[in-house]
Amino acid sequence: MTAPTAAPAVLKSLPADMELVLKVIPMPADTNGNGDIFGGWVMAQVDLAGSVIPARYAQGRMATVAVNEFIFKQPVRVGDLLSFYAAVTRVGRTSVTVKVEVFAERIRQQGEYVKVTEASLTYVAIDENGRPRPVVPPKG
Repeated sequence: MTAPTAAPAVLKSLPADMELVLKVIPMPADTNGNGDIFGGWVMAQVDLAGSVIPARYAQGRMATVAVNEFIFKQPVRVGDLLSFYAAVTRVGRTSVTVKVEVFAERIRQQGEYVKVTEASLTYVAIDENGRPRPVVPPKG
């Protein structure tokens, strides 16, 4: 991950307009050569978190077809409590695009949150042969 370009904005609350889809604490085995959490590990977690809401539309197999945007805003550290929030931004005939925002609650600053990553990913519902199939909006 690259060095942050500006001081992080410290938040006192997490998004109310998005759904909490994953919480995880990175461990020492997830670090890069700088001692921060490896960006690839964060990307994998974002992909998992991003798939939660589209799974309701796919109602079966689906695949990640695009990472439309991925921004590392601040480093992630060992022991941070990461909260992954997601919201649907687009529903197509066979695909669902979601925005994922990741917030770190630093181990020594409980109750304060820093947005560390944001991303946009697109998932497509697939049949048993791996071909796209229609998605169905969830009921209720």
